[in-house]
Amino acid sequence: MDANFFDQENLKIAVIGGGSWATALVKLMQHKGHRVHWYLRNAEAIEYIKTHRHHRSYLSSVYLDPEYLQMSDSMDEVVSQADVLIFAIPSAYFESEVSKLTVSLENKFVISAIKGFVTSEYLTIAEYFNRVCHLPFDQIGIISGPSHAEEMGMQRLSYLTLTSKHAEVAEKLCELFRCDYVNTIPGTDIYGVEYAAALKNVYAVATGIAHGLGYGDNFTAVLITSAFHEMVSFLDATYPDANRITSRSAYLGDLLVTCYSQFSRNRTYGSMIGKGYSVMSAQSEMSMVAEGHYAVKSIHQINLRYSVKMPIVDAVYKILYEGCYPVRIFGNLCRLLQ
Repeated sequence: MDANFFDQENLKIAVIGGGSWATALVKLMQHKGHRVHWYLRNAEAIEYIKTHRHHRSYLSSVYLDPEYLQMSDSMDEVVSQADVLIFAIPSAYFESEVSKLTVSLENKFVISAIKGFVTSEYLTIAEYFNRVCHLPFDQIGIISGPSHAEEMGMQRLSYLTLTSKHAEVAEKLCELFRCDYVNTIPGTDIYGVEYAAALKNVYAVATGIAHGLGYGDNFTAVLITSAFHEMVSFLDATYPDANRITSRSAYLGDLLVTCYSQFSRNRTYGSMIGKGYSVMSAQSEMSMVAEGHYAVKSIHQINLRYSVKMPIVDAVYKILYEGCYPVRIFGNLCRLLQ
């Protein structure tokens, strides 16, 4: 899609999803002066926002102006009215939600703010739109961090990486999202950024497990350093890119914030597992989805084709999906890390 697409008057923006990340993005688009079309599957949530001017369940302190919102529980209605579609649905629910869509995506630009995989297909979101929805990569963009929805909602300085196949389109996306509290970074590595965004959630779960088991800062530093090298090895083995700079924020920065932040749901989830919660009980106590739980299964399956050495991914997979004891698995893992 030509970069001039984003210069049209009255560019219509839609956000698909009703969680914390979607709410933060709606707030950002309102801050930029856009009237936002917003799909929320819960009609009660729509009425609550209209009446109380904030989301009851997510980022409840964030003010939302109904005058600048066109909300609907019909995805077809929202998609048909917009030019740019920002998908911010948790990956675990993405396929079931998108299956409701019957209107064409032709002449739409789709942006994925989803950090995970379509688990039934082991595809990233961009791959799914391309292979299943037959949308050209020219019409697909990616939002990644490092940033947390909570800090963006509070209008704390945040950083977004906007990735497109074409550099000039990435620059236009940066203009669309940049504001006084959001700095933007352009990129063209759609593959690497999506996989890095999913992998960092897996590594945040690992960091949480270590914390729950009582490992300290020294081990955590080695764990995250090893996780970064593991991530780079996987990206280089599966989709080499001479222009990929993995020390940039979308790779290393997003990994660091997700592993260390108090807002990291994946770290929180891992910490519960390390403290002795079962997978089911940890999931039931969390109000938000820990994407790393689903991402590790996809990475494990994908890596069966490549056989990249990924001891941290393997450790998390064994704990979450094979029922292995975290104490034993991390006892072995700590001897493998350098």
